[in-house]
Amino acid sequence: MNLQILSPVELRRAIRAGELKGNTSGLAQGFVQCNLAILPADWANDFLKFCQLNPKPCPLVGISAQPGDIAIAELGEDLDIRSDVPKYRIFKDGEFVEEVQDVTQHWRDDLVIFALGCSFSFEEALLADGLDVRNISEGVNVPMYRTNIECKPAGRFSGTNVVSMRPMKPADAIRAIQICSRFPSVHGAPIHFGDPAAIGIEDIHSPDFGDAVTINEGEVPVFWACGVTPQVVLEQAKPSFCITHSPGHMLISDLPNSRLAVL
Repeated sequence: MNLQILSPVELRRAIRAGELKGNTSGLAQGFVQCNLAILPADWANDFLKFCQLNPKPCPLVGISAQPGDIAIAELGEDLDIRSDVPKYRIFKDGEFVEEVQDVTQHWRDDLVIFALGCSFSFEEALLADGLDVRNISEGVNVPMYRTNIECKPAGRFSGTNVVSMRPMKPADAIRAIQICSRFPSVHGAPIHFGDPAAIGIEDIHSPDFGDAVTINEGEVPVFWACGVTPQVVLEQAKPSFCITHSPGHMLISDLPNSRLAVL
């Protein structure tokens, strides 16, 4: 199966059938991929406020209309949030308990879906400009790190940012800032580049999520706010139950990236 030529709905159906289980970086070019946070309804208002106060790590792309809905209509045709993501993470009382490929058996009528913008969307714009996106050129998941950068608290939610990293030459990093500034709904411009220790990262070669990538001589690590941040925040807030995507394993939507660009 040539995954590169499949449409978003075809990719979701392949995921649902168990034919695609890996990370989704580089797939469905031209279309928005989404991070997920799925919470009980009595936690939803606090989380919505948290997203509104922290648009860099949590750029809200869609929210389910009613608790228990299994789709967000504007994000895709024939979409079932319970089975259309390659891998999910289940949390109970803030503790990660298991990773699964389908959450149908875990679904509840009180769950609310939050779909958040993903850096995979702006990667396409970087590639189109001729920049090397190292996780794509090396065929691995993007490296992600916990940091000491505090989020703005909202209700029961607080914590620190997770960042994704792509190494670049300084001139390319400046160009990446210019490009990504046009995409505020998918994390926007980088929030740091250079010394990892300045944002609390002890070992750049040992990411907390995803895979390490090569950093060549003359390159600097460039860091973007990351949609894995809600997982760290959920660990701290400790809702009795929640579901997220597994890092790098996104919901592929029918929403064109161009609709999120600021021209």
